[in-house]
Amino acid sequence: MAEITVRDAGRRRSSALILDVREDFEVSEGMIPGAKHIPMGQLRGRLSELNPAVPVVVVCRSGNRSARVADALGEAGFAADTMAGGMTAWTGAGLLTTRDSKDPSSKA
Repeated sequence: MAEITVRDAGRRRSSALILDVREDFEVSEGMIPGAKHIPMGQLRGRLSELNPAVPVVVVCRSGNRSARVADALGEAGFAADTMAGGMTAWTGAGLLTTRDSKDPSSKA
């Protein structure tokens, strides 16, 4: 597992799955557009929803949970990295979320 920057994660959106492992109440504050949401506690039962041939960038609020999940995915045979700083860093960098009205995929 590698820790990547928010900019690297943004560049990988077209070639990797962005996996958001935050809880529902956290995700309601906005997600990276195109990300898949599976809360960390549900991941074991939902692994079949992930394609082992597609690299994964795991995201949480600050980067702690995502690092644990990326390690576990690596042990399960996935190529998985964690995004340093999580969604706090993503929004702090001014990058779009599904909550931004200027994002065409906005759910807000």
